[in-house]
Amino acid sequence: MSKRDYYEVLGVSKGADEKEIKKAYRRVAMKFHPDRNPDDPDADEKFKEATEAYEVLTNSEKRAAYDQYGHAGVDPNMGGGFSGANFSDIFGDVFGDIFGGGGGRGRGGPQRGADLRYTLDISLEDAVRGATVEIRVPTLASCDTCDGSGASPGSQPTTCGTCGGAGQVRMQQGFFQVQQTCPNCRGRGKIITDPCKACHGQGRVEKSKTLSVKVPPGVDTGDRIRLTGEGEAGPEGGPPGDLFVQMSVRQHPIFERDGKHLYCEVPITFTDAALGGELEVPTLDGRVKLKIPPETQTGKLFRLRGKGVKPVRGGTVGDLLCRAVVETPVKLNKEQKALLEQFAESLGQGGKSQSPRQTSWFEGVKSFFDDMTS
Repeated sequence: MSKRDYYEVLGVSKGADEKEIKKAYRRVAMKFHPDRNPDDPDADEKFKEATEAYEVLTNSEKRAAYDQYGHAGVDPNMGGGFSGANFSDIFGDVFGDIFGGGGGRGRGGPQRGADLRYTLDISLEDAVRGATVEIRVPTLASCDTCDGSGASPGSQPTTCGTCGGAGQVRMQQGFFQVQQTCPNCRGRGKIITDPCKACHGQGRVEKSKTLSVKVPPGVDTGDRIRLTGEGEAGPEGGPPGDLFVQMSVRQHPIFERDGKHLYCEVPITFTDAALGGELEVPTLDGRVKLKIPPETQTGKLFRLRGKGVKPVRGGTVGDLLCRAVVETPVKLNKEQKALLEQFAESLGQGGKSQSPRQTSWFEGVKSFFDDMTS
């Protein structure tokens, strides 16, 4: 599959300067970032495409080669690329600026910490109304003893003599130069001769921290809240990652949620269903009166407008839909059974009009068997 033009990907002209390119990348990255588009299978590829375009167009050597030779000029599989190019971490340059990361740095320098995910189990009431919840999160925090350097107090890591602090070494293989992780410092760019005893030279220690999470009204299962800088501390004193708090709404004993609408079943007596009546039904705002019209059948939906959920991303408040369930009386005494038998006999005198659904069902069954035998 052919690649799209990098200028077209970012939506800039060929004469755009670095500031324009960076601004355009911010816009595209925010639009197609996978975290913002979990249900879009194409978002990840579009995000990677934009990142690749940004990396080329903000590097003067790569951009010159691209302008002259197109994609072939920057594709290492086609002989492109540069032995002296600085392959900086794109996420520490622009992507980190957007989502809370640190500034640009070499591969051997401090790197951004990992993002964390925490699943928050909340009630339907808290999801609808909003709440402030305290959570306890295990994470890797910067070591207080060595301030994240990994070296014992009073000492400092020294620059690796093999890679000169770059964390990468280049090896010549015929006409090509191969860049790989420095075997001496393992990509860190520094050597720790006297490791910190508290963190064993890692610069980070395991800790648990308590955070206060403000849950906005209207969230639903799968929604995420981003807490910038509350993820793992970065290696070698690098900036921390982010914490994503993912909502999981518990099942409710009465209500079932579908988007902005709520559903519940309302049991009604045989007499209320036949003669009509008035019931009190629950809502998340309190009890309300529900008028049951005569001849109500099981399955009839009663809509209470504005008694649902206001979506977290805005819009009108949903409704509460109450489904009527006609309840058959149980544990009848002899007198009640006799009255029902008398009532059943009276229904037989009324003809088919008093049981329209039963009548149409039996007619359908009769038609079914007639078709089988014909």
